[in-house]
Amino acid sequence: MLVEFRVTNFRSIREEQCLSFVATADKTLDETHCIATGSSAVPKLLRSAVVYGPNASGKSNLIFALITMQTMVLTSTRLLEPQYRDLYTPFRLDDHSANQPTEFEITIMLEGVRYQYGFAFDAECIRSEWLLVYVANKPQRWFEYHYNTETGQKDWEPFSAYFKGNRKVWMENTPPKALFLTQASQSNSAQLLPIFNWFARDLIVLAGPFEVNLAPTFVKLAEPHYKEWVLKLMNAADIHVSDIKVEKRKGQHLQLKFEPGKPLETLAFDGEVPDVEFCHQIDGGSPVWFDRRFESYGTQRLLGYSAPLLDAIENGKVLVVDEFDTSLHPSLTRYIIQLLHNPNLSKKGAQMWMTTHDTSLLDPNLLRRDQVWFVEKRAQQTSELYSLTEYSPRKNEALERGYLMGRYGAIPFLTEFLF
Repeated sequence: MLVEFRVTNFRSIREEQCLSFVATADKTLDETHCIATGSSAVPKLLRSAVVYGPNASGKSNLIFALITMQTMVLTSTRLLEPQYRDLYTPFRLDDHSANQPTEFEITIMLEGVRYQYGFAFDAECIRSEWLLVYVANKPQRWFEYHYNTETGQKDWEPFSAYFKGNRKVWMENTPPKALFLTQASQSNSAQLLPIFNWFARDLIVLAGPFEVNLAPTFVKLAEPHYKEWVLKLMNAADIHVSDIKVEKRKGQHLQLKFEPGKPLETLAFDGEVPDVEFCHQIDGGSPVWFDRRFESYGTQRLLGYSAPLLDAIENGKVLVVDEFDTSLHPSLTRYIIQLLHNPNLSKKGAQMWMTTHDTSLLDPNLLRRDQVWFVEKRAQQTSELYSLTEYSPRKNEALERGYLMGRYGAIPFLTEFLF
């Protein structure tokens, strides 16, 4: 489960920003919207967090920061030099920040144990990396190092006695631009592998309202219980589809070829490409199949969401979606949030972090006050993330009206434009 995510000096984010899933002491909707952790330090975590803000405020940059962290954890030992440098995107509107490291830190809970992991990096190397483990309230510092600019070497803190394995070998085999967590996990560190696997399997991030990726859904549709669940979801959303099938058609596979010093190439290969067909049927009529040219973008987007959504609910994963409401009716967005909040369906503690412009979700019957976050662009064009709880709204306050009136900030300031 995700406890909190912190980021410093990344794109429009200059100062440290923190998105937290730690529930406040508020008892509102406690049984449905919170997950009991069994930890006295963090007794309850929220099932969802919704982030609002005007266009270009930095909502997406928070998610890009998480994607960058995930990418580095999973691939840092095999990144090419240009690929590594492309991941370093600091705040560039002041000379100091433009040359300072970017820093990420994430806190997660696995099997009742809290892990606090982070690292800092720039275009040259990993500047620092650390891992604190809370088996009890007192942390165990399993590893930590800082890059020494004078010696060109890493200064390591003593390893914790609780951290076992070939620590010296893993340390010596970690290149300057690679993470120790990645190297040790890929070298079969039994203690670090669960953290690596959380990034690989339990964190699902869908960035931006781009072309819907139906490939995960195509794979899942081969499972009868999943196909039944998708059809129920679509019909519950008032999309009348009686059946779905995946057909293979002749088409082209696209592949990106990247070589250092050369422009990016797109290679095309002829072959069979999977595609989806939807069956519609009226009472007493024959079934009629349509390919996706005849289905709305919203229908396709919901189908694309269905695989990661079911995966998260069934297996207790974290689903992060940028602009979740794109092409979806507000009632459907509300319905999906309610699925995540239903403890009878989401039995393994699934969580969701979404950005949205749908203000109808600002309903005290749907979201607790500590689930609502805002991002605002400050005077120096830096992004600031803050919680609705900072404004101490009343329990029955009209949150949507207050937000649109500017009571909580994070709205665009529009000026008259004359042709």
